[in-house]
Amino acid sequence: MKVLILGRAGQVARELATADWPAGLEPVIAGRPEFDMARPETLEPLLTRTAPMVVINATAYTAVDKAEAEPGLAFAVNRDGPARLAELCRQRGFALLHISTDYVFDGAKAAPYLEDDAVAPLNVYGASKEAGEAAIRALCSRHLILRTSWVYGVHGQNFVKTMLRLGVERKELRVVADQHGAPTAAADIAAVLVRIAETAAGREEAPWGTCHYGGGGDTTWYGLADHIFEAQERATGRRPRLVAIATADYPAPARRPANSRLDCSRIGRAFGIACRPWREGVDRVLEALQPFRQ
Repeated sequence: MKVLILGRAGQVARELATADWPAGLEPVIAGRPEFDMARPETLEPLLTRTAPMVVINATAYTAVDKAEAEPGLAFAVNRDGPARLAELCRQRGFALLHISTDYVFDGAKAAPYLEDDAVAPLNVYGASKEAGEAAIRALCSRHLILRTSWVYGVHGQNFVKTMLRLGVERKELRVVADQHGAPTAAADIAAVLVRIAETAAGREEAPWGTCHYGGGGDTTWYGLADHIFEAQERATGRRPRLVAIATADYPAPARRPANSRLDCSRIGRAFGIACRPWREGVDRVLEALQPFRQ
């Protein structure tokens, strides 16, 4: 049974391409020029040609600050493309797995967010992703929306790799310490999607809906940076000086939620999936990157 993975260059998509797929599931990777999520008309020929049992949408417009100046493109990729994809999946009986984000919430809640909590995105990126979620729910009953947070990995651009680079270039780094969330390894997200795809393939009934998945526990961007540089110090005996700052001291075009913590208990009940502790996930990526090798 084929599993069509939409996306080739993103962090999670690249991990899906090399994931440990169970016997009986054949991953099929597609990206540009085979389709363009900003041009929904390119999706139907691809789905007709591949005829998968499950579709994983691992594409998104993720440039959070740039989206403030490009709302049309952000909504085209994050809402209009997924809407057409959901419609096609419903028509053909395909299951649809879709990656979403903690940024659909405003961060005002004191506790971790549940799947059914009210959404209230603070920025264009979050609004476009929330609109995509709503379209999928309306158009395809056999869907699983996986919200996650603070994604990093060995591929692409992310906070962990940025800190590693800046830690070499600078003696002092100012890092935001009042945004709380769970760093989540792209490889772990891919493994979760493989598990869900195996459950969904060929089945009419499954735990459809929305689930949260993130690294176990929580921290701040400052806490994540400190963990990274503790590893650097153990390996090399040196590290940059970290200065904790407030969000207000680091102005950016897009507002960020102060609380990005996600309650991940539902995915455990539905699929038996446990969250890997975030520190363990970061350590695995640091080891894979081998950033401190002399």
